[in-house]
Amino acid sequence: MNKLDIYIDGASKGNPGPSGIGVIILKDGQSIRTISRYIGTATNNIAEYSALIAALEESLLLKAEQLTIKSDSELLCRQLNRQYKVKSEHIRGLFEQATRLISGFKHVSVCHIPREENAGADKLATRAVTERSQR
Repeated sequence: MNKLDIYIDGASKGNPGPSGIGVIILKDGQSIRTISRYIGTATNNIAEYSALIAALEESLLLKAEQLTIKSDSELLCRQLNRQYKVKSEHIRGLFEQATRLISGFKHVSVCHIPREENAGADKLATRAVTERSQR
């Protein structure tokens, strides 16, 4: 079974402000893909959801069947695990897009992790914003 572990993060310099996403996809503990992408002006929560969507799309291309998604965004994790309702109209469309993508997998778990355990994805997200602002 094709199982992947994924670390995601969004970074926003200002809220809203210039934003980026960072994704690390691992198979059997080895990094097989990374994503570092500037997404324009957004809030931190939109950046977090954008990172999730990019990770899910990439995982579908990799033909994954099971995913463990790790994020330091308590809001995103609790919304996806149905502990919090999605109240923001700005997030609702992204939440719905993410849940449609999640339905393409046999099993997906979304886990909240401490920020220090998400340093790799954070670095990729921050780099996307920093490199863009230096242009």
